[in-house]
Amino acid sequence: MSTSPSSVPAAAADGTRPGAPGGLPGSAAAPEVLQVAGLRVAYGGNNALDLERLSLRQGEVLGVVGANGAGKSTLVNAIAGWSRGTPRVSGAVRLDGVDVSALPAHRRARAGLLLVPEGKLVFGQMSVDENLTVPGDVHDAPGRHVYDREEVFELFPRLRERRGHLGSQLSGGERQMLGIGRALMLGPRVLMLDEPSIGLAPRLVSAVLETMRTLAGKGLTILLVEQNVRAAIEVVDRLVLLERGRVIVEGTASEMRDDPRIAEAYLGGGHG
Repeated sequence: MSTSPSSVPAAAADGTRPGAPGGLPGSAAAPEVLQVAGLRVAYGGNNALDLERLSLRQGEVLGVVGANGAGKSTLVNAIAGWSRGTPRVSGAVRLDGVDVSALPAHRRARAGLLLVPEGKLVFGQMSVDENLTVPGDVHDAPGRHVYDREEVFELFPRLRERRGHLGSQLSGGERQMLGIGRALMLGPRVLMLDEPSIGLAPRLVSAVLETMRTLAGKGLTILLVEQNVRAAIEVVDRLVLLERGRVIVEGTASEMRDDPRIAEAYLGGGHG
């Protein structure tokens, strides 16, 4: 575990998630896909984010947790190239070693940097089938898989049952599944999710987050912003705690589960 944002620990003590041989997705031998350095966001005279370094490897699930106002959404929005208002943003974002910092949000998305905002990636007046229409100009590329409708239905069988319903008729959990499905159909290299469990019933939270683990096992890199630390810590490889826009502590899921700052504030009790 590290309290310094300048170093990023491996997914486990031996560099792998339990059951994953070295070199496979999520292991320390997997290539770095996303690198963020010196990322700072300020609104007027207020600093919303001050991040020295963050990186994710292929097939890794990184969780970013913290209280409301900690800077979690600001982080993923800045990486995606989108923001509310007109903040001052500086720093470098690299995707597969290519600096995308100067690209607008839509070009970052086309490059494979996909953000699923909190419940906002669904067309309400279109059916589930219509929402899950693959754009004709999106194709598989090295490290990227463009999911089709049937593959999305395999991940989220509930959507198959609701395929004729409008987006506006879906429950919160179903909309979240549909938003993730739409993002997968754009062939993400990195999938970022902003509070995917918010407002969902516990069983749907588990279903959505367990699907993220399934996708990571297939090589997709995932950055998961969550307030539900208890649920997130079950599926992530590493966890980062943000407070007031800064990394306070980071480590593997097992390390962070035993860290008193996480246990007391987010898991309902201290250790030792």
